[in-house]
Amino acid sequence: MKSPSRRRAALAALLLAPTLAACGFNVQTDQVYQPAEGVNNRAGQVDILNATVVSGTDGSGTFAGTLVNNSQKDADQLTEVSGEGLDVTLPEPIDIPAGGLVNLADEGTVSVEGESVVPGGYVMMTFVFANGQSTTVQVPVVVHGGDYADVPLPQGKKPAATE
Repeated sequence: MKSPSRRRAALAALLLAPTLAACGFNVQTDQVYQPAEGVNNRAGQVDILNATVVSGTDGSGTFAGTLVNNSQKDADQLTEVSGEGLDVTLPEPIDIPAGGLVNLADEGTVSVEGESVVPGGYVMMTFVFANGQSTTVQVPVVVHGGDYADVPLPQGKKPAATE
């Protein structure tokens, strides 16, 4: 016959096994997950979040993303946007307040044109800020519709379905 202390130890091991088996490193719940189509870049003073190009017709689109200024003291500006094989229009520098953010999807300020601007593809874009930061990001091109239906398209570039 087993002693009571052996029974308790066996019962404790049986009850603790599922809990201990769930412990570990590099588990799925520890992984970064972004439930959005856009990409994030947090490499500089200004974060580029949920960066996408929304396209209504092949060859043109609007950059939609959020710029977050991590400096609590100094305002910044997006001064230039470019990309290889792209014609990017940034009519004027975009102010980013200290500790603040700017959602570029709301205004449709940055228009992008080029052969590589096709939904389902990617374009390489470089963002230059007044603080000297220059960040290059591979940005996905998404179709104008669904979550992106409210993003303004470049003038005269309405989606093919509504022309």
